[in-house]
Amino acid sequence: MTVHELSLEKTPAPPRRDGARSGEPQGARPRKGRSKAAMFLILPTMILLGIVVLYPVVSAMVMSLFKDPTIDPATGKFVDQGFAGLSNYTHWLFQRCTDTTGASVSCPGGTLGSLFWQSMWVTVFFTVVTVAIEVALGLWFATIMNRAFRGRALLRTSILVAWAIPTAVTAKLWYFVFAYDGIANKLLGTEILWTGDTWPARFAVVIADAWKTTPFVALLILAGLQMVPAEVYEAARMDGANAWQRFRSITLPLIKPAILVAVLFRVLDVLRIYDLPAILTGGGGGDGTATTTLSILVIDQMRQGFNSASALSTITFLFIFAVAYVLVKVMGVNVIDTQEQQRKA
Repeated sequence: MTVHELSLEKTPAPPRRDGARSGEPQGARPRKGRSKAAMFLILPTMILLGIVVLYPVVSAMVMSLFKDPTIDPATGKFVDQGFAGLSNYTHWLFQRCTDTTGASVSCPGGTLGSLFWQSMWVTVFFTVVTVAIEVALGLWFATIMNRAFRGRALLRTSILVAWAIPTAVTAKLWYFVFAYDGIANKLLGTEILWTGDTWPARFAVVIADAWKTTPFVALLILAGLQMVPAEVYEAARMDGANAWQRFRSITLPLIKPAILVAVLFRVLDVLRIYDLPAILTGGGGGDGTATTTLSILVIDQMRQGFNSASALSTITFLFIFAVAYVLVKVMGVNVIDTQEQQRKA
């Protein structure tokens, strides 16, 4: 070993400019500091969300494990019935009720306990049909609003008016439209009981909801359309692609994130729909329960017992959470991942 090599071996390493110790990866301390600062800034929001969201969910789950209080004939006061276990959940999922002797029997027809699966089906029906109609019409409206023509600003404003109207006002407006002697029967020359028969009442809710929220879907898709570069369409025209080929190969793939976000928002919104069918049909139609959704069933049960209603609301919450998980993880409703895949492609 030479003297020069020996001196280099004994020379201490120069201090790091980033303040980290020798042997630590460069940027380790600043990254740790940023993480601590980020956690400190996010902590108030997490606490607020815990109070506003987590506490009601946990409280409802705890309440669902107890029986509904009953009135003591001797005192006329409510008396707690104690721990119920999972009986409130089996009451809804398996439609089991308790008779006068305390035995478990099938819930009689017309009782709230017998309406769970019908309400589930009605909710899913509204979700599938309305979201499909709104996405199709929203894509059409967004394509029109994305074109350059005189009066485009006026058209965009007029389309968004329906979305700006409160839902209660929309429901009451369509209630008069679908009245027996209302505009719908006058224009069609029919005598349909739109809010009285089973399927007319359901389609009345679908039409009213599509009329109100299609502008919202169109607005989201329009934002995606405006992000598509015009040069891409020019290149496709030079290559001889017609309008349908440009729409199928360019427009749809590039606005896929916007469509997926619109589908996710609308699915989660319709799964908890309450005010529109409650005001338009009263949850009735036909047998009186044709438009009863899960949210309407929860409100009706609250008038009879909060603990059983908590179990139903917990089931509804878990169902909506499962649907959201499937949309995000399985069907690819992930805007970031979708955009990354498009950049790589």
